[in-house]
Amino acid sequence: MSPFKSSLYWRVLISFCGANLLALGLGIFLTQSFIEFTTAVEINWSTLAQGADQAYESGGQTALAEWSLQQRHEGIEATLYEDGQALTPIRMPASVESSLQSGLDEKRDVVLQPWPNLYLAVQQVQGGDGHVRQLVALSRTHSRLRQGTRQTIFLAIQGGLSLLFIGLVGWWVARSVAKPVEAISHATRRMASGELSARVGPPGRRAPEELNQLASDFDAMAERIEALVAHDRSVLQDLSHELRSPLARLHLILDLAQRSATPEEAAHYFLQAEQEISRLDSMTGEMLALSRLEGGIPGVNREPVDVLALLRECVRRAGVEAQARGITLHLDGDAPAVVSGNGLLLERAFDNLIGNAIKFSPEGGKVELAAQATTGTVDVSIRDNGPGVPESEIGSLFRPLFRGSNASRAHGHGLGLAIVQRVVKAHGGDIHAENREQGGLMVHLQLPLAPSGMG
Repeated sequence: MSPFKSSLYWRVLISFCGANLLALGLGIFLTQSFIEFTTAVEINWSTLAQGADQAYESGGQTALAEWSLQQRHEGIEATLYEDGQALTPIRMPASVESSLQSGLDEKRDVVLQPWPNLYLAVQQVQGGDGHVRQLVALSRTHSRLRQGTRQTIFLAIQGGLSLLFIGLVGWWVARSVAKPVEAISHATRRMASGELSARVGPPGRRAPEELNQLASDFDAMAERIEALVAHDRSVLQDLSHELRSPLARLHLILDLAQRSATPEEAAHYFLQAEQEISRLDSMTGEMLALSRLEGGIPGVNREPVDVLALLRECVRRAGVEAQARGITLHLDGDAPAVVSGNGLLLERAFDNLIGNAIKFSPEGGKVELAAQATTGTVDVSIRDNGPGVPESEIGSLFRPLFRGSNASRAHGHGLGLAIVQRVVKAHGGDIHAENREQGGLMVHLQLPLAPSGMG
């Protein structure tokens, strides 16, 4: 499946994009707030000059030097000049120092920007002793924040926001995925330990659609496996029961044959034993056929099969048995209906249905067959006028080894209809049975027609 059709893909993509947009918006807001803050702490050169003069008047050059050191820690290189001479040493580039004298000679307050990101301020200040001094200050910003501090704050804001939102999205994705995956993993371990009733169940309403679908598929698979295992156990139990009776009879017959007084009496028992062996052989053959059909058509290539022509051949062969009991076989259908399948398996299915209808029809009765191609399928129906089947047994009619209340009317192992159902399912068709209003049972099956051009 294309990842672009996955809702989980779009949810994760939209979540990450949304988180980044939110981080960008919040970052812009915080940056704007930071700019307003730095504006609020913009350097007041006049106040700075008064502070320097007060320090000098209170403690001379020593106090002025301490004041200069304090300003240096805030990113400002400043001192006082008197009569064109610095009262304490100041560090400044040589090019700025050479042009400073002209600024001092102007005797006015100026703020110059000799280089980008470098501000030079000259501020006049009159001290309490009547002397006019000049503050000379260098700073890389308008504010008291250093350039490095400003960059660190910016990086911290952006990095913190990115980590916050990426962490939130990551937590949401991990939580959405981990919970259903853990539920599926737990159910898988229970299944592996033999607990076939294990199911994932609803992994949470917030789970992504794909994981919910995976959990539903796992539950469907587990349900199917449990049903198959239960079915196989049931068939094994039924088969054991069905095999026990003829084996017991065979053992008794052979014992009686050993005790026979004459060869003629022994031959009679051996004939009965042969019949029992034939029954066992027939039953095991049908069970093998049923087992192979559980997985579809076993190892046989499909071929075009005309259902109507196949039914005509099956009716022709069954005519001998039907004629012996005075039963009429009638087939309706005049147009070929070609399906893609295995002719031998379909022939066996039709033989079973026709033979079953003949068994349960009374002498002199009638078995009606019809085959009609409709849109994409061929509908086949087989009707008898026998006693029908109790409604409570209709649902079990195609179950292996099921023998209903009418089973005593004919010989059989209860495998014929089960084989028919497996053949129809293996060909992608459907089959069901129902009682007719006028009496008798009707079996109706549908098979998909072969693609045009195949026949």
